[in-house]
Amino acid sequence: MAEVLPPSVEIAWGLRDRPTKGPKPTLHIDRIVEAAVQIAATDGLGAVSMGRVAKELGVGTMSLYRHVGAKDELLVLMTEAAYDTPPPAAVPGEHWREGLTRWAQRLFEVSTTNSWVLRMPVAGPPATPNQLAWMESALTVLAGSGLAPGRQIEVILLLAGFVRTEATTASDLATALATTGSSEQEAMEAYGRLMTKLVTPQRFPQVAAAFAAGVAEEDDSPVQRFDFGLTVLLDGIGALIDKTVRSPGRS
Repeated sequence: MAEVLPPSVEIAWGLRDRPTKGPKPTLHIDRIVEAAVQIAATDGLGAVSMGRVAKELGVGTMSLYRHVGAKDELLVLMTEAAYDTPPPAAVPGEHWREGLTRWAQRLFEVSTTNSWVLRMPVAGPPATPNQLAWMESALTVLAGSGLAPGRQIEVILLLAGFVRTEATTASDLATALATTGSSEQEAMEAYGRLMTKLVTPQRFPQVAAAFAAGVAEEDDSPVQRFDFGLTVLLDGIGALIDKTVRSPGRS
């Protein structure tokens, strides 16, 4: 039995037939998606609705349904648009670590620039062209690593999950700081002073020692934290690759 593709996937791949009867459409799916993305970027993902998009375009809501069947389909196409920036091309002879570093950094940049996409629920594995372009890029980097294809996919998903978590944290922190008018450094220093008053060595000896050492006052930006986490993660991937090379049957 033939697989039935979700309508959003059909649209993303250009597989859905355009209507041949009725008046010529005055809209194009790209305009609809662009308007929805602009709403999400300005007012958040929760503000996106078929009615709001139609209003922004100056058309009736029913006009949208000639191009996209439901809001869920529109959300998929919005995600596809967010990742339309091509991932960095693989460099011939480049070590896998440098390649994955560039890949993860670019994904972090795209995710934080389009922070609304971080609120999009993960509905399944990559299935649209732009998502698969990112996967292809990372797989190309890992092609000579010695890892089996299945392990390569697992590494990519692990790395993408790390990027999403760090980008979400950075976005949430930026939103919180915007409401207080404080810089991250000022907020962390205030937090450190509060914890120094509340935390006692008798109850939380290790936590108290950490705050006494001034860890909350360290100048540490979201990008620096991302780079640190990425380094640790790549160290672990490197250990896996080394183990695989020594014992190929366990990859």
